[in-house]
Amino acid sequence: MTRKEVLESLSGILLGMFVSVLATSVVSSSLPKIISDLEGSQSSFTWVVTATLLTTTISTPIWGKLADLTNRKVLIQLALVVSVLASALAGLSQNVGTLITFRALQGIGAGGLMALAMVLISDIISPRERGKYMGLMGGIMAVSQIGGPLLGGVLTDTVSWRLNFFVGLPFAIAAIVVLQRTLHLPPIPRRIVKIDYWGALLISVGVSTLLLWVTFAGNTFEWVSWQSAVMVIGSLLALVAAVLVEKSAAEPIIPLHLFKNRTFVLAVLASVAVGVAMFGTAVFLSQYMQVARGRTATESGLLTIPMIIGTFVASTLIGQLITRTGRYKAFMVAGGVLLVGSLFALSTIDYQTSFVLISIYLFALGASMGMLMQNLVLAVQNTLDISEMGAGTATVAFFRTLGGTIGVSVLGAVLASKVTSSIQAGLASMGVPSDARGGTVPDVNTLPAPMRDLVERAYGDGIADIFLVAVPLAVIGLICVLFLKEVPLGTKSGLDERLERDLAAGLPDLTDEIEQEHEGDHAEESVLAGAGATSSGSPSGATGTSTRPAEGTATGGSASR
Repeated sequence: MTRKEVLESLSGILLGMFVSVLATSVVSSSLPKIISDLEGSQSSFTWVVTATLLTTTISTPIWGKLADLTNRKVLIQLALVVSVLASALAGLSQNVGTLITFRALQGIGAGGLMALAMVLISDIISPRERGKYMGLMGGIMAVSQIGGPLLGGVLTDTVSWRLNFFVGLPFAIAAIVVLQRTLHLPPIPRRIVKIDYWGALLISVGVSTLLLWVTFAGNTFEWVSWQSAVMVIGSLLALVAAVLVEKSAAEPIIPLHLFKNRTFVLAVLASVAVGVAMFGTAVFLSQYMQVARGRTATESGLLTIPMIIGTFVASTLIGQLITRTGRYKAFMVAGGVLLVGSLFALSTIDYQTSFVLISIYLFALGASMGMLMQNLVLAVQNTLDISEMGAGTATVAFFRTLGGTIGVSVLGAVLASKVTSSIQAGLASMGVPSDARGGTVPDVNTLPAPMRDLVERAYGDGIADIFLVAVPLAVIGLICVLFLKEVPLGTKSGLDERLERDLAAGLPDLTDEIEQEHEGDHAEESVLAGAGATSSGSPSGATGTSTRPAEGTATGGSASR
């Protein structure tokens, strides 16, 4: 494929991914305001985030497996519809319970978009060339993941927080249209598909029970209690049963033999650390700004700009260097070191730390994620068989999101415990009875000066502590990256490999079918051009030709680059 063809197809894929991340992240800076308006508690704050991450985590491997079995373009379009529809419904919520429900539904769509975007990129771009495009993907993720809070803050302060839930709608419509017109993949051979329903169910039950435990423990009940024992044992039993089912399933949701792949295992473990850093920072940074520093939602979003810049610059620059040199491990090791250092630096902040210093720490944290996040996926995809690209890629994303989900829950529990004990101690020193305190996230600008100082100090110290808790995980991630074996990057795209394999197996050459589909698009473009009296006349500009293989592509067109 030519660069123009790749970029045309990639535009729709990245737009879909942008919608997914934006729809999720745009509300993070406005959550304190949302929870306050809906009269929620600190637990509700954590739950709004956890519900989305929970369903994203559970659905990601299922979407990935479906990508190996059926039409990937239809799947990503379906995921887009689910994501933005649920987001719009969340914007109409009148109470925290409804908000959490629709955010959970939104997570199902988000799980599909994140997994399928990475799988589709592997279809059209070879591993050697994939580095620079994955860097572009990482940059867009940075803009949407961390820029979303900035947009959300502006909308919250100037219009209404409800508008945040609708901003993804026009982008989603555009993504569906672009994908329909530019992304053309060979048809999946008709065969009997055996979906692993039991595996999907048991994985969902096991993971969700585990996540519910880390959310409720320390809040609804003690960490060491009979409720904890029941939930932990129940989760372990469900996961053990899932492993047994996956061993015998014809089409397992998570193929267990992937865990014999050293690169896969190490990348999965490192992804957990990246997940905690990415999700935890985005979630609790807004609380630090608005509660510990008394800033507005817009100002909270502005603080994320250094992290946006760090992630965007690192992901795009490192992606280009990987494509040019064919090497990726050294950049990932540097990212791991930077992740440890930046999280440790953030653990030293309090409610009076200079914003300049915090910006430097966040730039470093963003750069570390830009060096690690997409390159972990690249390293895994480079070692996977084409028939398992969907399941393998989605599994890495699954563990990254799982790490983020558990991380947010555990860090939220640590923060709630720290804040509660600090405020109770402060109230006691003021002679205020403990039963006079509230359980909701406060608006510090409405509090009396002594109480405001107490709350700001409690949240400032508490949020610093949760960054310190994340440091050991980052160290584990660094160790995993150090032990990664660098495998030379391949030179053929997934589409090329699939066509070559089909030809070798004596199956029909599907290149002609793709050509016919493109010719139909050409005809449609010609009619539209004639109706609009346009005079460009150049068929090369038609988006319908974006993935048309050149002659000989079936024998490895990508390898020639």
